[in-house]
Amino acid sequence: MGAFGSIGFVTPWLLAALVALPLLWWLLRAVPPAPVVRRFPGVALLLGLTDERTETDKTPWWLLVLRALAIAALIVGFSGPVLNPQASRMGDAPLLVVLDASWASARDWTRRTERVAEVLAEATRADRPVAVVALSDLPEGPLPLRDAGFWAERVGALAPAPYAARADAVAAWADALPERLDSYWLSDGLDTPYRAGLTAALQSRGALTVFETSRPVLALAPPELREGVLNLQALRLPAQPATEIDIIATGRDPAGVERALARATAGFEAGAQTAEAELVLQPELRNRITRFQIAGQRSAGAVALTDDALQRRKVALLTGREGDEGADLLSPFFYLRQALGPVSELVESPSIDDLLLTAPDVLILVDVASLGEVESAQILDFVRAGGMLLRFAGPSLAASEVARDAEDPLLPVRLRIGGRTVGGAMSWGAPRRLRDFAPDSPFAGLDIPPDVTIAAQVLAQPDPGLAERTIATLADGTPLVTRKFDEDGQIVLVHTTANANWSTLPLSGLFVQMLERLAVSTRGGALKADAVADQIWQPQRALDGFGDVRDASAGAAVEGTALAARDFGPELPPGVYSSAAGTLALNLIAPDTTLAPALWPATVPVERDTVAVTRDLRAPVLLAGLALLLVDILAALWLSGRLRGGAVAAVLLALAMPIDARAQDAAPNEAGDRLALQATSALVLGHVLTGDTRADDMAHAGLRGLSRILFARTSIEPDPPIGVDLERDELTFFPFLYWPITETTPIPSDAAYAKLNRYLRGGGMILFDTRDAELAGLTRTTPEARRLQAIARPLDIPPLDPIPDDHVLTRTFYLLDDFPGRYRGAQVWVEAAPADAEQAEGMPFRNLNDGVTPVVVGGHDWAAAWAVDEAGQPLVRIGMGLSGEEQREMAYRFGVNLITHVLTGNYKSDQVHVPALLERLGQ
Repeated sequence: MGAFGSIGFVTPWLLAALVALPLLWWLLRAVPPAPVVRRFPGVALLLGLTDERTETDKTPWWLLVLRALAIAALIVGFSGPVLNPQASRMGDAPLLVVLDASWASARDWTRRTERVAEVLAEATRADRPVAVVALSDLPEGPLPLRDAGFWAERVGALAPAPYAARADAVAAWADALPERLDSYWLSDGLDTPYRAGLTAALQSRGALTVFETSRPVLALAPPELREGVLNLQALRLPAQPATEIDIIATGRDPAGVERALARATAGFEAGAQTAEAELVLQPELRNRITRFQIAGQRSAGAVALTDDALQRRKVALLTGREGDEGADLLSPFFYLRQALGPVSELVESPSIDDLLLTAPDVLILVDVASLGEVESAQILDFVRAGGMLLRFAGPSLAASEVARDAEDPLLPVRLRIGGRTVGGAMSWGAPRRLRDFAPDSPFAGLDIPPDVTIAAQVLAQPDPGLAERTIATLADGTPLVTRKFDEDGQIVLVHTTANANWSTLPLSGLFVQMLERLAVSTRGGALKADAVADQIWQPQRALDGFGDVRDASAGAAVEGTALAARDFGPELPPGVYSSAAGTLALNLIAPDTTLAPALWPATVPVERDTVAVTRDLRAPVLLAGLALLLVDILAALWLSGRLRGGAVAAVLLALAMPIDARAQDAAPNEAGDRLALQATSALVLGHVLTGDTRADDMAHAGLRGLSRILFARTSIEPDPPIGVDLERDELTFFPFLYWPITETTPIPSDAAYAKLNRYLRGGGMILFDTRDAELAGLTRTTPEARRLQAIARPLDIPPLDPIPDDHVLTRTFYLLDDFPGRYRGAQVWVEAAPADAEQAEGMPFRNLNDGVTPVVVGGHDWAAAWAVDEAGQPLVRIGMGLSGEEQREMAYRFGVNLITHVLTGNYKSDQVHVPALLERLGQ
C-alpha cells in the first residue's frame, strides 16, 4: 500500500493516470476539429443581424475545471484511498489476531472489538487469511485460518473471561502455531506468566504488533472485617497520577430488591498502587451486602463477593435463672457467650416469645427438657421457616421422659432413659475421645485436640436412621452430635453439656470451630487452605468477565483442592461456593495480589487507543466523481441551450436536498406498503423497536434464531423477523410481538396506545421481557420492571397470574415445567384463569381461557438465549458447558410452544374433550 501522510492507497499505480489530466485541455480543443475559414461574398447580406441566443465557440474554463475534477476523483477513487492506513500489517502472510480476553480487557471491551473489526477490514482489502483467537478460550486443533469476512460476523460474539489465560495452555498452543504468520495482539496491559514466551514465539514467526488502551486497570481486593470495621483495598498499576474512586456495597434491602447499600471513597496518591477505604456499618446492614464494586468499572477484577467471613448471624439464647458471679465458670451460658459473642449478635431472654420476635437465625436451648405446647409450636414454625434449633444436653434432659417412646419434633433422635458416665468415680472406663469426623460431616477436616474428652453424655436410641442423622461420634461409635432437617430448617442436638461438667469440649478451640461449621456463628476470616481442600464445593453464584453476577447453582460440584489452588478457568470461575463448611467467596483478586504492567521488547511496535481509526474513502470519493460528472452533463445541456437555467437549479436543489427530506411525504406510504407486503406474504415475527441499538439488535437476532428453530422442527415457516415502530407501523400484520424492556424504553403516544389496544383485543400477543431475572422477580422493583409498569398502565391487559401447571403453554408442542431464557428462576405471567375454571372428572386439565393469552410477561431475556448470527451460530453464551446448552434448548422449546400457542390457541386443551364428544355422539 502506498501512503502520502495520513492517506494511503490500495492500488497507488492508478494515480499515474492523473498525469493525463493536462491532455483534457487539448482534447476539448481538438475534438471536434476547428472549422476552416473560407470567405464567401454572400455573407455580407447577413451583416447586422443578431441572434437571440449567443453560443460560445469554445469550452468555458470553469467547465474544463469541473471535468478535470470529476476525472481526477474517479482516478483517485479507483486507486483505493484509505484514511490513516496501517501499512505495517499489510503483508501476504496469514494474520493472527490475538486477544488476552481476560477480566482486565473488560474495562474497554467495546474499543477492543472495534479495533479487531478495523484489522479485519484491512485484511479484507489485502485478501489475507485471518485467525482470531482469545487466549482465555483457546481453540482445539489447527489454527482456524478463515476469510476475514468469516471473523467479521463473529466479532460481536467475543466476550472477556472472568480470569486470565493459563500459562501452560498458552505455551502448548504457541508451540503448534504455523511457521509463518504475522500477529496483532490486543493486550490487557497486565504482565502475565505466558507473555514473554508467547511474544518470542510470535516474533519468531513474523511481524508482531501490540495494541493497548490507556484506560487504567483497577481491581478490588476482598474486604476484611477488622474489629467491626470493613477495610476495602483497591489496586492499580504503578506510575499513575493521584485520583479518587468510589467503592459501592451492593445487597438486598428489606424488600428483597438489590441496590447500593453503602458507598466509600478511596484515594490513590500519585504513583501509589493501593488505596484503602473504611466502612462502619450496623451488623444487620453488613449482613445484607453481597458484593463490593468499584464504581464505573465493569470487570470481574473490580468486584469482590462476600461470604460467611463478613456475616454476623443473630443468635437467640434462652436463658434461665443463673447462679452468683462466682459460679460463672459453671454456667453453660458463659462458654456460649465466650464462643459466640465476638462473631455473632447475641440476644438473650427467658421468654421464647421475646426471642422469636427478634427474628433470629439460630435459637439455642441449653438443657431444656420440656416445653409448653404453644412454645413447641412456635419453635417448630421457626425451624420450618428456615431457622436452626441448637440444643445441648444436661442432667435435666437425661432425667426426663422426653423422646423415649416416640421421636420428639424438637429433637433429632429418640433418647435412652438416663445418661452415660464414662469417666467418673462410679464408672470403670476412662473419658472417651472423639472419632475423626466423617468426610460427609459438616465438621470434616477439623483437627481434634488430644485433650478433648467426653466424660458423660445422653445416649440415642438405636434406630434405622440414626447413622444418617449422626454427624459426630465418640471413639466407641456412640453419637455425640445428631441433626435432622425439617422443611427449610434443621434441629441439632449436642449430646453433652455446653459447660465443662460433662466434657472438656467447651474449653477448646474445637468448640468454636464446630459452631462455625454448624453456621451458628461465622468465621472471623478466610478459611484455611486445608479446610477448603477437604470439602466438596457447590457453586452458587459466579462472575462473568464484565463483573456481572449470574446464578451458577446448576453447575457441577468442584473439588476443594481446585479452590485452594485458585486455578481459575471455565470449570472454576470466580464466585461464591458452598459446602458443609459454609460459604466461600472465591474472588479473582487475592489479598496479596499486585498488578504489574506488561513490558514489551523494543522490537515490538505498541499502538495505543489514540491511533486514528482507519477509514475506507473509496465510496465517498467515487460518489463525488459521479456527482461532478452529473453536474457536467447538466452544464453541457445548459450551454447548448437544451436546458433552461431554472430547470438546472431545480435539479441541483433536488440533488442537494437530504434523502429523508425528499422522501418525507412519500416515505410513510411507501414504507407502509412494503411492510404490509413483507409481513403478509408469509408468517413474520416482529419485535418492538426500543431505540436502544443493542437491545434491538439482540431482539432481531433472537427472533431470527427462533424462526430457524420453528422452520426446522415444525410446519411453521417464518420469514426473517421485522422491527416494528409503534408510532408508524401497522401492528395487525403480526400475530406475535417481542418487546424487550429497557430502563429508557420510550412511553408510546396516545395513537400508539390505541393501536396496541386494538392489536391485543384482535388476538395478537405481546411478550414483554424485562431481562432482569438475574436480579429480581417481576414483583420486585428493578428499573426495567418500573418502566414496564409505566408502559403497561394505559394498555387493556387482563388480570395476570403466574403460569399454572396445566396451562396450554406447558404442552402446546413440548411438555414443559420451566420457561428459561438466558436466565431462569423468575415468575412468568399470563392471563389469569377464570374464577370458575374447574377440572372436569376424567380430564387432565382445567378448562382455562378459550383463546390466546394477549400478553406474556417475564424477565428471562429469551432473545439472548434464542439469538444466532447469520451463520446460525449462538451469539450469547448461556450457562456453563452442557447445562448451559440444555438451558438454551429449553428456551427454544418455550419459544416453539409460545408461537404454536399464538397460531393455534388452546387446541391442545380442546383435544382432551374429544373422547367425551365422541361418546355423546355414540361413536
